[in-house]
Amino acid sequence: MVVFDYGFGNVRSAERALARAGAEVEITRDFDKAMNADGLLVPGVGAFAACMRGLKEARGDWIVGRRLAGGRPVMGICVGMQILFARGIEHGVETEGLDEWPGSVEPLQADIVPHMGWNTVEAPAGTKLFAGLDEDARYYFVHSYAVHDWSLETGNPALRAPLVTWSTHGKPFVSAVENGALWATQFHPEKSGDAGAQLLTNWIGTL
Repeated sequence: MVVFDYGFGNVRSAERALARAGAEVEITRDFDKAMNADGLLVPGVGAFAACMRGLKEARGDWIVGRRLAGGRPVMGICVGMQILFARGIEHGVETEGLDEWPGSVEPLQADIVPHMGWNTVEAPAGTKLFAGLDEDARYYFVHSYAVHDWSLETGNPALRAPLVTWSTHGKPFVSAVENGALWATQFHPEKSGDAGAQLLTNWIGTL
């Protein structure tokens, strides 16, 4: 298991949380190790544009794309989730994301921003990410931007549609996605106590 260190994530917290969940974890930006790991965790904090610059400098955009093309698991957290979408819009400036999913990361539409603290989620039927977790379990969020509209259609009834989880802060926003080998959460599972630990255990169990 590799926590990808491209300069924009709380890698130590992620490492500790994954280790407590039973994984053998290494923090690295080494290309070969990131490519060959059983699972790749991409954290992210700060601005969308800065995270994208850091990821590209570390060749992380290529690593994520190649891993997913080969069905190798990747999980994004917080801004590490946001950069998986087509674009981020901050202060009127649009930045291209990894475009694994369509959609724009835009400012939260709420009276209080940032959204900082504990909140619940509405997970879909069939979720593996939230398996064994109570519907009223709470997760820790710290963000000012989110995806408010989900538009991806598979176009093929034989392909399983992504499972999208929602939360509400002002307006509903995407708080997690399960899409084949690619999973992501807007909240921080590594800061979400027992619920977050169970969620990480669920991911590790799929690797």
